[in-house]
Amino acid sequence: MALRIIFMGTPDFSVPTLTALAKTGHEIVAVYSQPPRPAGRRGLELVKSPVHQKAEALGIAVFTPVNFRDEADRDAFLALKADVAVVVAYGLLLPEAILSGTRLGCYNGHASLLPRWRGAAPIQRAIMAGDTQTGMMVMKMDKGLDTGPVALTARVAIGETMTAGELHDALMQAGGALMVDAMAKLEAGDLPLTEQAQEGVLYAAKIDKAETRIDFSRPATDVHNHIRGLSPFPGAWFELPVVGKPERVKGLASERVDEVSVKPAGTVLDDRLTIACGTGGAVRLVRLQKAGGKPLDAADFLRGTPVPAGQVLA
Repeated sequence: MALRIIFMGTPDFSVPTLTALAKTGHEIVAVYSQPPRPAGRRGLELVKSPVHQKAEALGIAVFTPVNFRDEADRDAFLALKADVAVVVAYGLLLPEAILSGTRLGCYNGHASLLPRWRGAAPIQRAIMAGDTQTGMMVMKMDKGLDTGPVALTARVAIGETMTAGELHDALMQAGGALMVDAMAKLEAGDLPLTEQAQEGVLYAAKIDKAETRIDFSRPATDVHNHIRGLSPFPGAWFELPVVGKPERVKGLASERVDEVSVKPAGTVLDDRLTIACGTGGAVRLVRLQKAGGKPLDAADFLRGTPVPAGQVLA
């Protein structure tokens, strides 16, 4: 018998899972998403989330509570009499009344290999830590932060130059297929659940603006991972010395270079934006973006903004 599903999600990352579930024989009785937010240059226009927009295109009712503290919002959820809730990057902590508010519970699509990288920024943290593998997991939610038992896993390799944006796109596609498989097994009554290991727990704290500046005094591998782990958003940045106020530039992609240099960290070593690091060689910036500008490959960037060898970036 087809499941009655409540889908809960907000950003682009959630849309492939909603789309995939809508193509199955299950009934999506409602979608929950965060409320429309101000957008545009002046922030005057309220914009619906990507999930909200997709749900409306599919003809599914959308609910946008600020939280579930209001009893009326909890009652509305319970009144849907759903079999299961599917949660993918919803962005709100769910109270016990919601976690237990469906017949079979809430299942979350999480972008890491739990218990590694529980929390808000698992994609960025995996790359910044130099992980070579991550994945999507479907887990049954409990009161803890990503602590529930795991049902299914899809592993995804992290290439040496893969950015957070590229990994995000690979994982969101894997997540849609994985959740469809999980719901089919749940419907059939044979979805396995395995408790998470007690060892290897790491928390993926939200990215703080204070940690986005590139520190070229660190080892080259760390600098490279920092750049790609924060690309394209929020973006790792450095300051380019110019007459007057230094100009902030984001590094959106880089390569590790085994070039030994006695130059101080941050020194430009050639005409290809190879930058000396503290230890372990150098990094070559291959894609950059000025504040307010568009992303450019290094060659195009240098045509408009020469950065000579010997200059020191901070």
